[in-house]
Amino acid sequence: MRQSSVRGDRSRRRREPDAQEPGWDDGPYQDQGLPPDAPGWTPPAGGAVSAGDGDAPADGGGHRKGGRPRGGKGRKVLRWTALTVAVLIVGGAGAGYWYYEHLNANLRKAPRSLSGDGLKKPDPNAFGQSPLNILLLGSDGRNSKKNIELGGARQDADRKPLADVQMLLHVSADRSNMSVISIPRDTRVTIPECTDPKNHKVYPQTSAAINESLQHGGPGCTLATWQELTGIYVDHFMMVDFAGVVDMADAIGGVPVCVDKNVYSHDSKGHGSGLRMEKGTHPVKGVQALQWLRTRYGFEDNTDIGRAKAQHMYMNSMVRQLKAGTKLSNPGQLRDLAEAATKALTVDDGLDTVKKLYDLGGDLSRVPTKRITMVTMPWQYSPDESYVMPKPGDAEGTFGLLRNDTALDGKDKKKKATPDPEPSTPKAQLKVVVQNGTNSTVNGPVSGRASVVQQRLSGLGYSAAGTDSALTTQADTTITYRDKGQRGDALALAKALGLPKSAARESSSATGMRLVVGNDWRNGSAYPKKSGEEKAADKAPDSADALNGEDSKACMKVNPQYTF
Repeated sequence: MRQSSVRGDRSRRRREPDAQEPGWDDGPYQDQGLPPDAPGWTPPAGGAVSAGDGDAPADGGGHRKGGRPRGGKGRKVLRWTALTVAVLIVGGAGAGYWYYEHLNANLRKAPRSLSGDGLKKPDPNAFGQSPLNILLLGSDGRNSKKNIELGGARQDADRKPLADVQMLLHVSADRSNMSVISIPRDTRVTIPECTDPKNHKVYPQTSAAINESLQHGGPGCTLATWQELTGIYVDHFMMVDFAGVVDMADAIGGVPVCVDKNVYSHDSKGHGSGLRMEKGTHPVKGVQALQWLRTRYGFEDNTDIGRAKAQHMYMNSMVRQLKAGTKLSNPGQLRDLAEAATKALTVDDGLDTVKKLYDLGGDLSRVPTKRITMVTMPWQYSPDESYVMPKPGDAEGTFGLLRNDTALDGKDKKKKATPDPEPSTPKAQLKVVVQNGTNSTVNGPVSGRASVVQQRLSGLGYSAAGTDSALTTQADTTITYRDKGQRGDALALAKALGLPKSAARESSSATGMRLVVGNDWRNGSAYPKKSGEEKAADKAPDSADALNGEDSKACMKVNPQYTF
């Protein structure tokens, strides 16, 4: 199979869709049926303002690929939290009860997950800390006049929106680092059975592009799809539409971005976002910020991969500016931003108040910029190059790092090598509870797994091992224990079963020693050995194309076909 590193005309061998197809690179000039350089074309109302001469049209074309807030702590949090889009509103929380309730009413809420019980939230570590995972979604909905003007394709006004931008933000349990992983919108995945909370319609399990998951009942189905794909428990989601991106970009005041050549994202077929920018670094805001975030035709190989990289650069640049305190310096700006963000957002029912978003912002603000890493899921084309799929080994390895709360930048503090502690309890007396964790949303549970592994333990001399009949869902097989005195016993148990040392985890919530048989061990009594490419690593693979939050010299490479 062809790998993700291949660029240029190879990507153009993929199917060329009709220019009216939905997506975050559809544009308003599609309504006229004319490309922007055709005779008779006129720019839409509220069209884009370019970084150069200001006459660029708004984006167009489609392709499947791809009161006053107080200062102080609230403002400090706000300067940082633009990264998560929604958390930007927290500066308004101190403006008085009426304003607080006003902002709460702006927020749109939806259920967190629409597919069964899903994954079990990971146990906290020895210090009672838990990682935080937030799914950030960009919707292409045309459900308002402004969204139609910005997104085009008026005939799609009644179509259910697609989740064309998807990023999982992982904050480590100790809040020392953050990892963000994007996924191409046409990645073929299994979308689990989901039930629409509004009309109770049941959408059967299917295999489709991941952006279609939003049409199966809402963002809760996209969250369930991510959990099934990655094995990562997702705590929350935040979703924003076209108009929200523009309003918040205006409120922020602009974000510097860079291109290595003049770029004009449009062609005679109607493809392109309409972005027009001269070589160098320029601040973008409003519609032009939306164009930057939506541009695919114009950057490097004209794929969603290039667009994800541009989005990473934008987010990193925004974070650097806000942390430096160069924006949001007065109450009016904060109020505008609070209004824009809350009106633009759909959040899960666990983030349904400004107070909860404020608390979340406090957590996120503790992460230093130098420990923010943004990547794209390692991918490859399908055999017929009609869609994208996770790259074997590298994709699962990246997901595994986040499941194990390992930073993608490879800069986690290395523990000093010390001899493993000796077991303190004779194995015949060690009380271990074995539980079946194979209750996959898509594949269902494998019955009897706890009994099979418990019998294996008995054969290894762990005669005091018992089972818990309750089913749970977990990607990786783990052994949790309460205190350091049990680590020697846990490591000995892991070794006996052929599990990696990382499977043994101290947890402040553990009541005893518990072995959960995960979806990585769905059959047999012997733990499956992993191939070399699947073995645990300490950083993201090269194919993830990592970008560090402090990289201020990053500049998008322009496709020569889209320069001027």
